[in-house]
Amino acid sequence: MFVLFIVYVVVEIAALVAVASAIGVMWTVLLILVGSIVGLVLVRSQGKRVMAEFRAASRGERSPGVAVADGALFTIGSIALFAPGLVTSVIGILLLLPFTRWALRPLVVVGAARWMPTVVSGRSTNAPTVIDGEVVSDQERSPAGDAAHARIIDMNGQDFDKPAR
Repeated sequence: MFVLFIVYVVVEIAALVAVASAIGVMWTVLLILVGSIVGLVLVRSQGKRVMAEFRAASRGERSPGVAVADGALFTIGSIALFAPGLVTSVIGILLLLPFTRWALRPLVVVGAARWMPTVVSGRSTNAPTVIDGEVVSDQERSPAGDAAHARIIDMNGQDFDKPAR
């Protein structure tokens, strides 16, 4: 994790130095300010849009996968926008734009399907193990109820294996 932070800092400083040397320090500061303002406007407008999609998905009017994917991309974009640096601001603004989210949505859905197959597909891989058997009451065991006359249930280790699907 420390290595990723160092890489992040080096990339951001390199981008800042490259942009400042290309367009000047004042224009770089202005670019950072304009990027922040554009990002704030996008967070507000797209946040309302994403919440409307969540409400539509909860009413069954829209696919929940689409709403969740847009919400995830919006969240990542918002966090990236408010992390300091030019590169993260550009990534954040791109993720907040609707057409970029539309283009990246299939990747998020595929990634989520691999990461959480039970949530995306709606099936559970932790289904209970069912062992066929019958209930034997105490009266059927023996009239006196002693264990000597009880039925013996024959089992082996394979009875407890999970069934093949």
